[in-house]
Amino acid sequence: MSVLSVLDPAVRLAHAAVAALATAVPTAVAIVLFTLAVRAALHPLARSAARAERARARLAPEVARLRERHAKDPARLNRELLALHRAEGTGPFAGLLPALLQAPFFSVMYRLFTTAPGHLLDATLAGVPLAARPLAAHTPAQFAVFAALEAALLALAWSGARRAKHAPVPTGPLRWLAFGTPLFALLLPLAGGLYLLASTAWTAAERWYLHRPAAGAGAPQAVGRQAAR
Repeated sequence: MSVLSVLDPAVRLAHAAVAALATAVPTAVAIVLFTLAVRAALHPLARSAARAERARARLAPEVARLRERHAKDPARLNRELLALHRAEGTGPFAGLLPALLQAPFFSVMYRLFTTAPGHLLDATLAGVPLAARPLAAHTPAQFAVFAALEAALLALAWSGARRAKHAPVPTGPLRWLAFGTPLFALLLPLAGGLYLLASTAWTAAERWYLHRPAAGAGAPQAVGRQAAR
């Protein structure tokens, strides 16, 4: 039995919601709409994570100075860092909890659109079954649909990597992890690829919105240095 089977009750509820949507719109569209609805419901958690990320960006120069100043005194460094984060009302792991709280929802959607209880994957998109996988494509229609899906995911990955390069806190080589999504999509059925595309597009738009210059305009721009003790 799969470890993810503990999510089956939630998966069944999600399946019922997608099936209900599919009575009004094509199943492929229902998958996209359901994914966007879940991401919208999780938006408050994303806002909390973005606030923590902006706080880390503001504190980064002062953290670097403290690490340089107290490199030979780890205990003093830890005290100074703790005081700095307390003064700012944040912490080094402030954005971790929102990310962890979102994980079960992503797991439910992943299981729903890759194992698909009921007859969800019996539907088609442009004549291509939602259960079809890219590596098993063998008709022109299948190649065309999967090529379009991969092109969209690659464009989003390129945009995300470029944006990360200019982030206030550089991510270095980690920014190239964005290209793992289009590679992962090659292993999923078409339904799973549509979920990845909708979720990745939401993430890109959400990050642009939450990290646009106006979003942090009211935040303090300078952090007071801690007095030497």
